[in-house]
Amino acid sequence: MTTWETTDRHGRALGIAMALALVVAMLAGCGVTREDGDDPGNRRLRMMIPNSPGGGYDLTGRAGVRALEQNELTGRFEVTNVIGAGGTVAMQRLMNERGAEDLMMTMGLGVVGSVFTNGSDATVDKATPIAQLVSEPEGILVPKDSPFETVQDFVDAWKKDPGAVTIGGGSSPGGPDHLFPMQLAQELGIDARDVNYITYDGGGPLTTALLGSKIEVGMSGLGEFEGQIEDGSLRVLAVSGEERLDTVDAPTLKEEGVDFSFINWRGVLAPPGISDQTRDEYIELLTAMHDTDEWREALERNGWTDDFVTGDEFGTFLEEQNDRVASTLEELGLA
Repeated sequence: MTTWETTDRHGRALGIAMALALVVAMLAGCGVTREDGDDPGNRRLRMMIPNSPGGGYDLTGRAGVRALEQNELTGRFEVTNVIGAGGTVAMQRLMNERGAEDLMMTMGLGVVGSVFTNGSDATVDKATPIAQLVSEPEGILVPKDSPFETVQDFVDAWKKDPGAVTIGGGSSPGGPDHLFPMQLAQELGIDARDVNYITYDGGGPLTTALLGSKIEVGMSGLGEFEGQIEDGSLRVLAVSGEERLDTVDAPTLKEEGVDFSFINWRGVLAPPGISDQTRDEYIELLTAMHDTDEWREALERNGWTDDFVTGDEFGTFLEEQNDRVASTLEELGLA
């Protein structure tokens, strides 16, 4: 006879307690329960990363998770890299987890564009906006012996014959290095379809192409070119943000008479259909993360601009970015 089948009152109580303990242990092993009941400060959460380990989204997401865990702001995070189609696969998975209240995903401008170029309807405006975390301006790079001494030199040549100026970037169509020259061309009155853009697989191959004179101009984030900028083998004609960078001696486009700015940014989404309470808890959680020493150190270490915006304000920004990217890619026949 098992413990919980005995007719003894104390035996029945003991047996029931053992059975309940077994059930709880089984559920905990499956990841169903949280470590401390419904305490949002100690819940187990998942962070989805829409690219490979070591990429920008991965660095941002893991830096945030590290700051949260080291400051004991939440329980254990499970971090998962979901690779495919420039983040489109991850976005679709986020849509499929509608109502999941233990999941967040890092993303950014490249994901916005990839969703359109891959013909997916898992657009970012359908997710739940939590927070924009960081931004990075793009730079206009040329080899040291380039005839383009200023932005105006480049603009004059580009407007005269767009196809004759070869521009390279480290993004596939829909990514920030692709969107930047396309939107800049539109601002300058150049048909974006006439832009001679060549895709390279990241900063390394792009550097080789610039130094080898395979292209005339590179447009990309500047973090991967620090050595070449420092030794003078590459020059930065301008940066695309509203303000100059502390790390690069180069003007903004607006200082050079081009009324245009562009930033690559990264933030955090949650699935659609989550409760307002969970959304608010996520915002509070990332706000607390933003105030930690570990996060400030990550900003400095990676050269990220602190561009923290949450909730509805981030949602409005996402809608604007979504519409702007869609317009650009539709003009190019890519969306």
